[in-house]
Amino acid sequence: MTNLSRYFPILDWGRTYDRTALSNDLIAAVIVTIMLIPQSLAYALLAGLPPEAGIYASIAPIILYAIFGTSRALAVGPVAVVSLLTASAIGQVAEQGTAGYAVAALTLAFLSGGFLVLLGLLRLGFLANFLSHPVISGFITASGILIATSQLKHILGVSAHGHTLPVMLGSIVEHLDQVNWITVIIGLTATGFLFWVRKGLKPLMKSLGASPLLADVTTKAGPVAAVVATTVAVWLFGLDSAGVKIVGDVPQSLPPLTMPGLSPDLVQALLIPAILISVIGFVESVSVAQTLAAKKRQRINPDQELIGLGAANIGAAFTGGYPVTGGFSRSVVNYDAGAETPAAGAYTAVGLAIAAMALTPLVYYLPNATLAATIIVAVLSLVDFSILKKTWRYSKSDFIAVAATILLTLGMGVEIGVASGVILSVLLHLFKTSRPHVAEVGLVPGTQHFRNVNRHSVETDPEVLTLRVDESLYFINARFLEEMVQERVADGCAIKHVILMFSAVNEVDFSALESLEAINLRLKEMGVGLHLSEVKGPVMDRLRQSHLLDELNGQIFLSQFDAWRALQKQ
Repeated sequence: MTNLSRYFPILDWGRTYDRTALSNDLIAAVIVTIMLIPQSLAYALLAGLPPEAGIYASIAPIILYAIFGTSRALAVGPVAVVSLLTASAIGQVAEQGTAGYAVAALTLAFLSGGFLVLLGLLRLGFLANFLSHPVISGFITASGILIATSQLKHILGVSAHGHTLPVMLGSIVEHLDQVNWITVIIGLTATGFLFWVRKGLKPLMKSLGASPLLADVTTKAGPVAAVVATTVAVWLFGLDSAGVKIVGDVPQSLPPLTMPGLSPDLVQALLIPAILISVIGFVESVSVAQTLAAKKRQRINPDQELIGLGAANIGAAFTGGYPVTGGFSRSVVNYDAGAETPAAGAYTAVGLAIAAMALTPLVYYLPNATLAATIIVAVLSLVDFSILKKTWRYSKSDFIAVAATILLTLGMGVEIGVASGVILSVLLHLFKTSRPHVAEVGLVPGTQHFRNVNRHSVETDPEVLTLRVDESLYFINARFLEEMVQERVADGCAIKHVILMFSAVNEVDFSALESLEAINLRLKEMGVGLHLSEVKGPVMDRLRQSHLLDELNGQIFLSQFDAWRALQKQ
């Protein structure tokens, strides 16, 4: 049962499910459902899909995550960044509004889900670590700007296109003569109202004596109020006949059974975007899940999270949806509303299914401008330029990675932006580790501690050179240490002993081993002894399998102080 519950976490929390958990989960589900109805419609619009695709992508995936996922508060479904990535990816292989576009979205979800499940089964969740936090922050900031800009066409009521900031802005300017001023009024009013709801409604409700729960629910229901008000206005005054673009017919049905397209050409075109969506979605999702789990002293299993998210995406592929992941805003709402278990997500799915069956005719007159306003208000909270200031102060290399990710994402598109950010992060890391910190150290008087001679007043011996290597040695930085020792032990100097202090070295690869052998040989020819101190057990085990220790022109000491005393006597 233990092994089974590892892959089916529902068997773990389901055994202790009680009436209190049921009550809390139902309340959370009602609140999240109210929030998700307009949000799902809006994110489908952002992905270039019919509005019902957003609701479909929020039903089966949530249920599947409840079965396979480990987070008790994560709410899975369409999110802004993944919707933008979806539009960017499938816009290159099919024309928006065609059957091929919808099939491509299903295929993208299927490929993303399959990749996530494969990573989970192979326990390769650590690969997401190659996407550094500064790169993620830069990408999300740039994506927020792109998403908000992409919705301006709906606020203005014009036709525009593009997936990069210059192209979108140029297209909007080009079509300014088509602006529909009634649409502008609706869009700006809805945007202003939603910003006020987000910032000012909850304090107002509390000042009027409302309970925290009522104030919270009312605030989360703000988008619903905007949807209702603008829909009624369009219907009442016949604004659709005045050029206001509306959602129109939405199928009144449960999610249909669909099949992704698996033609070789389509799979080849979408494979790399699917991998990017998978990795970005997983990083965003697991970050939210870990944060919320820590608040209740719970734990999540990242590898099982991969399987849970993968199952959710595969479910979306066969039920008319598109790629999904754990959303930050809805997960926080789910947590704050008191969700106890993943069952809250399943109840949310039931609520959305009821909405798909009964409420879709009511959104016929819903203006696209209102959905655009919902997206703009949601994504602008993701824009955080403070990351540039923070990284500039702390790490110039991280600043370069963030700035490059933002500029490339805005200028060349989301896929190139995030891929470049990842590559740049890896290259900067390799550059930094290619020049490891190696400090010359001396004895702190009256102690057995050794510190950097440039930072502390320490005892040194002109005949004994101690270098503390502060990183693992591998092919990238091995030559750097070799050249440093050669430079320091120049002809005519008084040095008779070189000690390499390995207290911070966790790994020595074969290239570094050859460099150590070269150092040893060169020092032996110069009549200088090479010694090692404070070598860790696993590193020593590896060195014993080589010829270095047999040919070492010196000794190996348990501690640096032992080395200092022994060589001073000599």
